[in-house]
This record gives sequence, structure tokens and C-alpha cells, in this order.
Amino acid sequence: MEFAIAFPIIIGLTMGIVEIGHISFANATLEGAVREASRRGVTGFVPVDGSRESYVRSRVLDMMENFTLVGPVVIETKVYESFADIGKPEPFSDDNANDVYDSGECFTDINQNGQWDADMGASGLGGSGAIVVYDAQIQLKLITPAFAFMTGSDKGAIGLQASTAVRNEPYNLLEEDSSTGGAILCS
Repeated sequence: MEFAIAFPIIIGLTMGIVEIGHISFANATLEGAVREASRRGVTGFVPVDGSRESYVRSRVLDMMENFTLVGPVVIETKVYESFADIGKPEPFSDDNANDVYDSGECFTDINQNGQWDADMGASGLGGSGAIVVYDAQIQLKLITPAFAFMTGSDKGAIGLQASTAVRNEPYNLLEEDSSTGGAILCS
């Protein structure tokens, strides 16, 4: 009788421990993959048979290939002038003093994409000495359906994310200034 009561509890705890271990291992692997990708990116190395972007991306994909994922691995890189600029919006003149960018207000187009952005980072891996944020996101398929139910996931997956910010090495001291600068635009 006691076994009939204790057995489901023990099985549930065991499944929970295995699932949490699986998630923790996948998260640690994703963080390591992003760190390894950033190490590839900071050197400015371009392989003969591909691009610098594919070289960096391949490291994350290689390290995550043993996990069952729902959907693709999303890898994004953004380039900044300084660490202080990370995640900050492009500067704008707040004509109506509401602390929000409104259409028609002038702004400094730091990332030179022709529109105001809530994050001034430009896409890419940057040049020599640039600050680059590497970000990767995955949807990890959970092992047990019970855990998927408890997380509220309709796909039976949980989202994991890892990011790191690095300064590229001064790999080409003769390279032209790669700063984004930015023009003042009014839209």
C-alpha cells in the first residue's frame, strides 16, 4: 500500500530531476557555444571557403546539434561603438517632451539603416576594435510531456537564450575607421 503511494511521487521527482538536468545542460552548452562563436568572431579571421558570418554561425550549430530543437537556432549579432551603447536607442530630439520617439522627430541614425531604432546596434560582426554582442536563442524540446504541460508550452519546448559582448581584436591596424557615426534624419 505504501509503495503504491510513494512510487508515483518517486517517478515524478526522478522525471523532474532528469528534465531540469537536461535543460541545465542545454543552457550551459548554448552559453559555451555563444562564447566559442564570439572567440571566432573577435579575430576577424575569414576562411577561404566561406564568410566570417558562416564561420561564426557554424560553431553554435555544431555544438547544439545533439539536442532536439523545435525550430531553428536564431543567432543575431549587433555592433556598437562602446559597451555603454549596448541596448540603448538612437538619440532623437524629443519635440513634444514625452520621452518617446514619435514619427517626424529628428534622430541620429547611428546604425545607418534610414529609420529610428530602439536599439542602435548595427547588424554584422563589426570591424577591428568594434564592440559586438552575440545572441543565440533556441526552443529546446522537453523530454517529458508532463513538464511541457507544466511550462504551458503548446510545442513541448522551452526557450533558452545566451548572449555575450566582446571587443574585436585590433586585427587590422591599417583598416579604415569602421565607426557608424550616423547622419541626423527627420522622418
